[in-house]
Amino acid sequence: MSYTVLARKYRPQKFSEVIGQEHVTRTLQNALEQGRTAHGYIFSGHRGIGKTTVARILAAALNCRSSLNSGGDKPVAEPCGICESCTEIRAGNAVDVIEIDAATNRGIDEIRELREAARYRPARDRFKIYILDEAHQITDAAFNALLKTLEEPPDHIVFMLATTQPEDIPQTIRSRCQHFSFRAVKFDDIVGQLRDLVGREKIEADDDALALLAEAGDGSMRDALSILDQAIASSAGKITADSVRNLVGAAPAHILEEVMLAIARSASDEVLRQVDHLIGEGHSPTHFARQMVRFLRNATVAKIAGKDSSLLQISSEERERVERVAELFGEEDLTRHLQIMLRTHGELGYKQEQRFHLELGLLKMAHAQRLLPIEQLLSDVAGSSTVAGTGASAPRTSARPAIVPPSGSPSEARRSPGAGVPPNHVSPFAADSARKGTPRQEFAADSVPASGPRVVAGGNVSARVIMGSAAPANLSDSVPEPELSSEGEPQREPKLQAAPQVSQLPSQPPVAGSAAPLERLQSAVLQALTDGNQRILVSMLEQGEWSVGGNEVVIKVSESQTVVDMSLSADARRLAIASASGILGRAVKLKIVPGASIAEEKRNGGASRSGGTNSGVGGRSRAEQDAVVRRMREKFGAEIRTVIDYKEKR
Repeated sequence: MSYTVLARKYRPQKFSEVIGQEHVTRTLQNALEQGRTAHGYIFSGHRGIGKTTVARILAAALNCRSSLNSGGDKPVAEPCGICESCTEIRAGNAVDVIEIDAATNRGIDEIRELREAARYRPARDRFKIYILDEAHQITDAAFNALLKTLEEPPDHIVFMLATTQPEDIPQTIRSRCQHFSFRAVKFDDIVGQLRDLVGREKIEADDDALALLAEAGDGSMRDALSILDQAIASSAGKITADSVRNLVGAAPAHILEEVMLAIARSASDEVLRQVDHLIGEGHSPTHFARQMVRFLRNATVAKIAGKDSSLLQISSEERERVERVAELFGEEDLTRHLQIMLRTHGELGYKQEQRFHLELGLLKMAHAQRLLPIEQLLSDVAGSSTVAGTGASAPRTSARPAIVPPSGSPSEARRSPGAGVPPNHVSPFAADSARKGTPRQEFAADSVPASGPRVVAGGNVSARVIMGSAAPANLSDSVPEPELSSEGEPQREPKLQAAPQVSQLPSQPPVAGSAAPLERLQSAVLQALTDGNQRILVSMLEQGEWSVGGNEVVIKVSESQTVVDMSLSADARRLAIASASGILGRAVKLKIVPGASIAEEKRNGGASRSGGTNSGVGGRSRAEQDAVVRRMREKFGAEIRTVIDYKEKR
């Protein structure tokens, strides 16, 4: 007798023996018990997961004759496996169960013959059952010829269509059938089934070898059993992990780890040597790239969820390897490497010179270790400005120091190239931290004096920030003219003399409520809003009353709630909160109180408000003094034609 492969020898004959498709078998058994069987079924899913097997078991359950012994004549929930119908279906020679290879018999003529034969009743059993394997191969014309028969079939006909591509079956066919979507078999289920089968076959196998077989099966029970057949034939009585790895053509596991170690060190030469070694041993570049994709995916999962996570469907030895690799990289680095290798694996499928493209992909991963995130670069730019009191400064491209005079608006500031970031610059890290409620202390905001000139050093020169009244009246007293070389050009590194008196910012966060920090807070927030092109909001807030209470910055303005809502956008709020958080050194909230009574000295040069209206000032005067109106007149040359004072009407 010829040898029967394991996939056929241990093919399930009952619903209870099917692995990993409980959602399908349970539904079919319930339908059989309730007598609610359909006339058409579509079984779709991955290859080798039991579609045709379940169709045969369902056919056996529909035609099983075991119920005749109990005086009944109806389908059973589980075929007996011993009656004539069950044994003939298992052997594949049942007269009333016809299996058709739809990939071969896909034309309209074959479907016409099927329709003619379907008119006749079954020879012996209850139902005449047609199982069409690879049903998506049937032509559109043939499907159209089957429509009427499938919609209103005779009572004795049941159609079962098995396919791996259900989307290729016309919707008119799918709507006339019950569709069951099969799932890929779980890794643990495949390992358990393989362990049970090698026990029946009395074959010794390592757990790691069974795990490799299950991983090679890729969710297909049939594929795993086929590779197990090969492993049994190639082994000398015991299946080991190395023998399975050599059988499937996979690179040794330690090679993957060594490649990632070389990438972590940015050792490009070692990466190329490893590729040369693999190619010399006959390994396929495409297969190795696929292994690298799986390995990087597992390392990423181990980094995020830990090596003991159920998301890792690998052996215990492989878990240790991916954990060691995950410790060398950050989550962002692993994600970047996985993306590079996925693109490389996709290119190898249609590119010539596969070795060159594999080497290029691995070298990209090695060079990616030297890349810096854009957020870190922006943060470094923000932190490169001179820190008050430390005397340290970042290198500049300019050979001479840039003297930036104090200004109240950005239009007055004259920044030379390389002079650094804006005085109240807020880095993206600080803005994001403030939005999340965890602000970062920013040196850029603290290092800006309230008044007086700012000295920004050029080249490798160290400079101090000269602040307030401590600065000399004449800048030439503190900043000498650069010495001239023999050719008459200024030398590259002039030495700056420190000012006689230098005041430094306090190292501790300012105390809320003190006058100087409140002025710095107001200046920083207004400058940040100005840099963010929030001019109308700036003109409104600079006339308001500022106060700090606990973790809340309160600004009282005279404008209405409508004007405040129009001026205060989400971006403007984030800028203000980030800047205020950087000054105060803690997370703060911004509260703008509209319609407040502000001292009239700020608005009308000494007049005061009484009862919410201006004393002696009409509606037109108040309109002319409104911040939004002033801004419109300055920017667009607008004029006031009609004024409606709703306060006076009330």
